[in-house]
Amino acid sequence: MTETQAKLARHALGLPNKKNTSYRNRFCTGPGSIDYPEWRAMVAEGDAVERTGPLWGGDSMFYLTLKGALAVRGPKEHISREDAKAMRKLEAA
Repeated sequence: MTETQAKLARHALGLPNKKNTSYRNRFCTGPGSIDYPEWRAMVAEGDAVERTGPLWGGDSMFYLTLKGALAVRGPKEHISREDAKAMRKLEAA
Protein backbone atom coordinates (compact mmCIF):
# COMPACT_ATOMS: atom_id res chain seq x y z
CA MET A 1 0.00 0.00 0.00
CA THR A 2 1.37 3.39 -0.96
CA GLU A 3 1.65 6.31 1.44
CA THR A 4 -1.23 8.07 -0.34
CA GLN A 5 -3.39 4.97 -0.12
CA ALA A 6 -2.59 4.56 3.57
CA LYS A 7 -3.68 8.16 4.23
CA LEU A 8 -6.96 7.57 2.38
CA ALA A 9 -7.52 4.30 4.25
CA ARG A 10 -6.87 5.92 7.64
CA HIS A 11 -9.34 8.68 6.76
CA ALA A 12 -11.94 6.04 5.84
CA LEU A 13 -11.49 4.51 9.32
CA GLY A 14 -11.71 7.87 11.10
CA LEU A 15 -8.12 7.68 12.31
CA PRO A 16 -6.47 9.33 14.13
CA ASN A 17 -8.87 10.14 16.94
CA LYS A 18 -8.78 10.47 20.73
CA LYS A 19 -9.93 6.89 21.34
CA ASN A 20 -7.37 5.37 18.94
CA THR A 21 -10.16 3.17 17.56
CA SER A 22 -11.86 3.13 14.19
CA TYR A 23 -15.44 4.39 14.18
CA ARG A 24 -16.34 4.03 10.50
CA ASN A 25 -15.22 2.27 7.34
CA ARG A 26 -16.20 4.04 4.16
CA PHE A 27 -14.98 6.41 1.48
CA CYS A 28 -17.11 7.71 -1.38
CA THR A 29 -15.42 8.73 -4.64
CA GLY A 30 -15.84 8.27 -8.35
CA PRO A 31 -14.30 8.55 -11.78
CA GLY A 32 -12.61 11.90 -12.31
CA SER A 33 -11.54 12.22 -8.68
CA ILE A 34 -7.84 11.99 -7.81
CA ASP A 35 -8.73 9.48 -5.07
CA TYR A 36 -10.60 7.06 -7.33
CA PRO A 37 -7.57 5.37 -8.97
CA GLU A 38 -5.97 4.92 -5.55
CA TRP A 39 -9.06 3.14 -4.21
CA ARG A 40 -9.32 1.00 -7.34
CA ALA A 41 -5.70 -0.07 -6.80
CA MET A 42 -6.50 -0.99 -3.18
CA VAL A 43 -9.38 -3.13 -4.44
CA ALA A 44 -7.03 -4.89 -6.86
CA GLU A 45 -4.65 -5.66 -3.98
CA GLY A 46 -7.42 -7.01 -1.73
CA ASP A 47 -7.20 -4.10 0.72
CA ALA A 48 -10.66 -2.74 -0.09
CA VAL A 49 -13.96 -3.58 -1.76
CA GLU A 50 -16.05 -1.36 -4.02
CA ARG A 51 -19.83 -1.06 -4.01
CA THR A 52 -21.77 0.88 -6.61
CA GLY A 53 -25.36 1.97 -6.75
CA PRO A 54 -27.74 4.88 -7.18
CA LEU A 55 -27.34 6.04 -3.58
CA TRP A 56 -24.03 7.80 -4.23
CA GLY A 57 -24.90 9.78 -7.35
CA GLY A 58 -22.88 7.65 -9.72
CA ASP A 59 -19.86 7.39 -7.43
CA SER A 60 -18.66 4.28 -5.62
CA MET A 61 -18.47 3.55 -1.92
CA PHE A 62 -15.25 1.88 -0.89
CA TYR A 63 -14.79 -0.16 2.28
CA LEU A 64 -11.53 -1.49 3.69
CA THR A 65 -11.09 -5.20 4.18
CA LEU A 66 -9.68 -6.38 7.48
CA LYS A 67 -6.35 -6.91 5.70
CA GLY A 68 -6.33 -3.30 4.52
CA ALA A 69 -7.43 -1.90 7.88
CA LEU A 70 -4.80 -3.82 9.82
CA ALA A 71 -2.12 -2.64 7.39
CA VAL A 72 -2.76 1.05 8.16
CA ARG A 73 -3.49 1.12 11.88
CA GLY A 74 -0.88 2.60 14.14
CA PRO A 75 0.89 0.70 16.94
CA LYS A 76 -1.57 1.88 19.61
CA GLU A 77 -4.66 1.97 17.38
CA HIS A 78 -7.45 -0.57 17.16
CA ILE A 79 -10.13 -1.60 14.71
CA SER A 80 -13.47 -1.55 16.53
CA ARG A 81 -15.25 -4.88 16.98
CA GLU A 82 -18.19 -3.62 14.94
CA ASP A 83 -15.94 -2.56 12.08
CA ALA A 84 -13.99 -5.83 12.16
CA LYS A 85 -17.22 -7.83 12.08
CA ALA A 86 -18.51 -5.82 9.11
CA MET A 87 -15.17 -6.26 7.32
CA ARG A 88 -15.37 -10.02 7.69
CA LYS A 89 -18.86 -9.95 6.15
CA LEU A 90 -17.59 -7.87 3.22
CA GLU A 91 -14.79 -10.34 2.59
CA ALA A 92 -17.20 -13.27 2.68
CA ALA A 93 -19.61 -11.69 0.16
